[in-house]
Amino acid sequence: MESKHELITLPNGKTIKVETGLFIKNTFVESVDKKRFETINPSTGKVITNVAEASSKDVDLAVEAATEAFYNVWRFVDGKERGRLLNKLADLIERDLEELAALESFDNGQTLSTAKFIDVGLGIDCYRYFAGWADKIHGKVINTETSKFAYTRHEPIGVCAAIIPWNFPILMQSWKMAPALACGNTIILKPSELTPLGALKIAALCKEAGFPEGVVNVLNGPGPITGAAIAMHMKIDKLSFTGSNATGRSLLKAASESNLKQVSLELGGKSPNIIFADSNLDQAINWAHMGIFFNHGQCCSAGSRVYVQDSVYDEFLTKFKAFTESNKIGDPFEEDTYQGPQISQTQFDRIMRYIECGKEEGATLVTGGERHGDQGYFIKPTIFTDVFSTVEEVIEKAHLTKFGLAAAVFTNDLTKAIKLSNELRAGTVWVNCYNLVNSRLPFGGYKESGTGRDLSKYALDQYTQVKTVQINLES
Repeated sequence: MESKHELITLPNGKTIKVETGLFIKNTFVESVDKKRFETINPSTGKVITNVAEASSKDVDLAVEAATEAFYNVWRFVDGKERGRLLNKLADLIERDLEELAALESFDNGQTLSTAKFIDVGLGIDCYRYFAGWADKIHGKVINTETSKFAYTRHEPIGVCAAIIPWNFPILMQSWKMAPALACGNTIILKPSELTPLGALKIAALCKEAGFPEGVVNVLNGPGPITGAAIAMHMKIDKLSFTGSNATGRSLLKAASESNLKQVSLELGGKSPNIIFADSNLDQAINWAHMGIFFNHGQCCSAGSRVYVQDSVYDEFLTKFKAFTESNKIGDPFEEDTYQGPQISQTQFDRIMRYIECGKEEGATLVTGGERHGDQGYFIKPTIFTDVFSTVEEVIEKAHLTKFGLAAAVFTNDLTKAIKLSNELRAGTVWVNCYNLVNSRLPFGGYKESGTGRDLSKYALDQYTQVKTVQINLES
């Protein structure tokens, strides 16, 4: 049964039509069990609307649709046409950029400028980047013997699933969907249950762009129900996940206990940001501030451990504290707001527990650590302190974590910058900048920050499999 849509009125007074069902075979439908759940505005803690919740029965229907589309339609669509459709989708997202950004600010709490230029804007760039790859995926002819002709083919894996987080809902959707579709796979997307609305708007645009039915499917629902059914499904060939370390482990276990589906994981980090005395200190302060407080600190690569060389420590801390305390916290729809709310009551409570834990363990609280306002999930930006003296000491401190997603180094000594970049065990190292991502550069982690890479040519490896063909030319 087709589902209803809702007219949602935003804080700026504009009204947006939002579908609230599951998207299967280019149609928004109710879940089999007719079950629904609420999505909350984190700025107020109030309900925005409710959306259909997918059970294992709905996952079965989506997999059936994706399987049929892959074997009967999509794998026969040439790369040029796949690229055209991805570019068309990017054009439609750009057309609706203002509306999508406002919807994400409402559902996610990120500031309107962040939603516009990062979440939606970089998402558009990602779709266009992988559209360019769609007709350039090919294998090699390999010389073996004169009597043999051998070559490789890079073929799509089949039915792919993607489970994405709530921090950048549209951007994370593009990181998974764009390479999967460019390589010729069909996809089942599960957005976070905290931020389902943007994914549903993009699903409608996929249909408008002309993607064949069943190629793109979107299932709302909680991880323990919808996500678990996806992870255990015997007909899903590939699973890509961005989220927590604990969930990543459970998905790997589910894959091993079902059909050994391929799994790629980006599991966040506890990233070091290293400030040397010979850096441009004002520049380092600006980037360190962005590194931890951008998007309310809700970035997997956030520079949450800032190490400052002892000789400039006092100056850095004084300026960094003043910069941080100048953040305007509040309504994400106001132009001068820098920091909106945390995503949920659960996340708010978790952060407050970490702050209390830091105090109890003897860390010095420089500023923040308190609730802001009396509604929504706002927390004042918080700073605890640390310091180092030598390069060897800071490398040791930087590695005091099981994660390895990102790191940063601030120095005007190029030799030192390259030496540290090579030694730091992290998937991305920024030098004299922070939190810059680009569709042309791979993104992923070392150690328990995950496996595989999103973005760039490297991401194509996550959505293709290599076939060897060897022909005997002897009569």
